[in-house]
Amino acid sequence: MANYGPAYGTLASNLMKIATKRDPELDKEAQEWIESVIGEKFPNRSYEDALRDGIILCKLMNKLQPNAIPKFTTASTGFKLRENISLFQNAARAYGLLDLDLFQTVDLYEKRNIAQVTHCIFALSRQAQKKNFNGSVLRPHAPEFRPCEVPEKQLFAKKSLTGLLDEALIKFANHSD
Repeated sequence: MANYGPAYGTLASNLMKIATKRDPELDKEAQEWIESVIGEKFPNRSYEDALRDGIILCKLMNKLQPNAIPKFTTASTGFKLRENISLFQNAARAYGLLDLDLFQTVDLYEKRNIAQVTHCIFALSRQAQKKNFNGSVLRPHAPEFRPCEVPEKQLFAKKSLTGLLDEALIKFANHSD
């Protein structure tokens, strides 16, 4: 993990917000689900340390979608481990996950946003359910992302405000000539 030194100001505030989003219970549920799907226990390390090398994530994708990641490394060099995470992300995207459900490599490898990693695992579980995966289920009734629906009346109001603004700008431009 890179050493960035202490964080101050906005960065410290953002890191604090990210840390408060993390829920150990969700991490535990995600870990138990992964263990049941891949058929093996996590190593005797913390949740984030066990996932950090990407090996478990690659195994998970291969269980959900056979041969999704045909070759991944078990070597312990930093670059190759980051490559495992990237392979998982690409396979998850191909499996149907949206980019907003994925995490950045640094979120996991440098432990910057483990909550997003857990969110990704929950999204992967929901996608597996949609694809009729007949293994264990992680929160079968978890809420799913739905786009916001804005009533036509509100859309029309916004359009008319924009139209008024456009008219005012046109009048202003004509008077300034």
